[in-house]
Amino acid sequence: MLKLLPQNNALNIYETNPEKAINCINEFIENHSCETMSVDISFMNIIDACHVSTICSAKHYVKYPDGKIKWKISSELVKEFNSKLELGNADYELY
Repeated sequence: MLKLLPQNNALNIYETNPEKAINCINEFIENHSCETMSVDISFMNIIDACHVSTICSAKHYVKYPDGKIKWKISSELVKEFNSKLELGNADYELY
């Protein structure tokens, strides 16, 4: 299930399958103007949150090199893992 709050490009996904979540987020990136966006993945486990945020941040960067995604996460470990990948367009907010 995908829920969009269009006034600020906040994307709330309720998909526990990481591949389906990636598809939803990437489809949103492709079909909408979202240079700056926020995605809540705080309900995901650490491994899935790392996977989803890495893949989708890369996809977002290809379309918007100067854009930003604010990931709402439940653990600092996600931020720590992805910081080593130097994804310049990803910000993390503990939620």
